[in-house]
Amino acid sequence: MPTVLTRLLHTGRRETRLLLALALPICGAQLAQAGMSVADVMMTGRLSATDLAAVSVGSSLWLPLMLFMTGTLMGLTPIVAQLLGGRRTREIRPHVHQALWVALALGIAAALLLWFAVTPIFALMDVPETVADRSAAYLSAVAFGMPGAALFQALRAFSDGMNHTRPSLWISLIGLAVNIPSNYVLIHGGEGLTGLFGDWLPAGFQALPALGAFGCGIATALSLWAMCLAMALYTRRARAYREVSLWHSPAPPRWRVIGALLHVGLPIGVAIFVEVTLFTLIALFVASLGEVTVAAHQVALNYTSILFMLPLSLGMALTVRVGNTLGQGRPAYARQVAWNGIAVSVLVALLNGALLWFTAEPVIGLYTHDAAVQRLALSLVLLAMVYQVSDSLQVNLAGALRGYKDTRIIMLITLASYWLVGLAGGHWLGTRGLPGLVDPMGVHGYWVGLIAGLTAAALLLGVRLRRIGKAVADGERGAIHDHL
Repeated sequence: MPTVLTRLLHTGRRETRLLLALALPICGAQLAQAGMSVADVMMTGRLSATDLAAVSVGSSLWLPLMLFMTGTLMGLTPIVAQLLGGRRTREIRPHVHQALWVALALGIAAALLLWFAVTPIFALMDVPETVADRSAAYLSAVAFGMPGAALFQALRAFSDGMNHTRPSLWISLIGLAVNIPSNYVLIHGGEGLTGLFGDWLPAGFQALPALGAFGCGIATALSLWAMCLAMALYTRRARAYREVSLWHSPAPPRWRVIGALLHVGLPIGVAIFVEVTLFTLIALFVASLGEVTVAAHQVALNYTSILFMLPLSLGMALTVRVGNTLGQGRPAYARQVAWNGIAVSVLVALLNGALLWFTAEPVIGLYTHDAAVQRLALSLVLLAMVYQVSDSLQVNLAGALRGYKDTRIIMLITLASYWLVGLAGGHWLGTRGLPGLVDPMGVHGYWVGLIAGLTAAALLLGVRLRRIGKAVADGERGAIHDHL
């Protein structure tokens, strides 16, 4: 028994170190990309409320599209991780080339949607005409960046699968470095530059027009393409990828390989899209409950979303570790890797819960000085503490299952847990309560629904991982889709 315990502790220490080495750069990259959205909101908000509303409404349309593309292309990560673990590096390049074709198609499709589909959506949402016009202009500019965003995500998925997660951090910081000054120049124009640097600037700079929301869209597109080109250049020149020779002998579209990639990736994209739309729909339902409630909901959600970045990054790293280990032909050890990652995710969730407990009040005070908003936001953050463990568990269980390329079940569990339990249950509690027991709970009902939905997802994904891990370890079935 002491020998078994010693072996488990040694495995835990080794795997935890490797997992965190992969996860922390991913977390930094996620925060850098989130920083672009923060910069957009802050800079347009200083120009006018209309431009801020236009960017906010536009972001609610293009960000879900980008996350769907990101999720779909994440299917490449476990494929590359398993091939790398099995020392089949020659097979990596054609898979990445097919992922780039998929990325290009997704990026063009997303751009076309942003160019031609937003006006009917704004009419359906009854968006005020001035906001709709500026938001449409903002999205028309962002659309140019969507192919770049998709190509970057494909290359990032390849790099992550190769156990190199730091490049995505540095390149995301490059994107942020392009985004902030471009935003300032294009949103505020010459008047903003003069106010910042003085009247000594050349007349050409002082005459630059203030483009507002449209300028913000141009800056976003520029930053997306800067990230894409930087990632392409890095993967071409860095020694870490030399064995793959990624940019030699480009392969035309191969429908069998593309179909296999989509078989793994498309359910991931749908699952992420479902999660995003869950929060979008809740925000729409909460909008009818008054300004204080809407503000408190957004403050609490924004704060807890920042803390969620680390569990999310752990889940993405766990996909790589499980995939690598399976590719090495070590299914029993892959099971240990998966459950060690789950244990780490619980510890991270407890840490996040403690941070919420000690920092909620002062941090909420940074968001707003309105006492009513502060009180309501604090009560929602306390509810968020309850679901920290469930949220961290479900995202890391899903990450481990992606390492097995078992992605369709994640999509089905997500649909059932988030929409049926989380959204429908939360809406019922918020508007009706429990007849005879609990009055309508308002915004708190929606958050209780989130707790229930995340908990249901964690339980179902845990059962699935236990079954898949045991079956593969016992040789009852091979690694999922091992024919790729």
